[in-house]
Amino acid sequence: MPEFAPIDHETFVADVLALAGRLAAGSWKPDWLVGVGRGGLVPGAYLSQASGIPLLSVDVSSKHISFADELLIKLAAETRAGHRLLIVDDINDSGKTIGYLRRAIAEAGGISDHVRVAVLINNIRSHAHADYCSRTIDRATDKRWFVFPWEALAPETVLVEDAAAEPERLG
Repeated sequence: MPEFAPIDHETFVADVLALAGRLAAGSWKPDWLVGVGRGGLVPGAYLSQASGIPLLSVDVSSKHISFADELLIKLAAETRAGHRLLIVDDINDSGKTIGYLRRAIAEAGGISDHVRVAVLINNIRSHAHADYCSRTIDRATDKRWFVFPWEALAPETVLVEDAAAEPERLG
């Protein structure tokens, strides 16, 4: 049984505001946020409101790859047109999602310097790099399964199944 670590709404909002502050303090400014479905959609919407930066979305969690690929090709074209994209997700854990998105955009001819990533929680041992984060963890010692406010609506059996599908995060 995974050790669940619920994140309450106040903590979630504080994490989003920390990201908004980091964006505001830096010189790199995105033209669009790109919320990653499912986990990055809610943080993306909140960050969009906090920063005033418009939100786009792409869903890679549905496993409907051809749908996601069409959107990633469009995002790559936006970078070639000079637009900057900030991909937003809830957690950079293994790095699979971020790595996939960066590769797909690059393979579609996207300009990698125009793409950055922001996450609420960043695993320092991830295989992918997040440019902005609210807080960090080390999966070598922290095996908790984070339950974000929108995931708290799921039955516990679903949370257990989700955790079991990613054993490298827990073990």
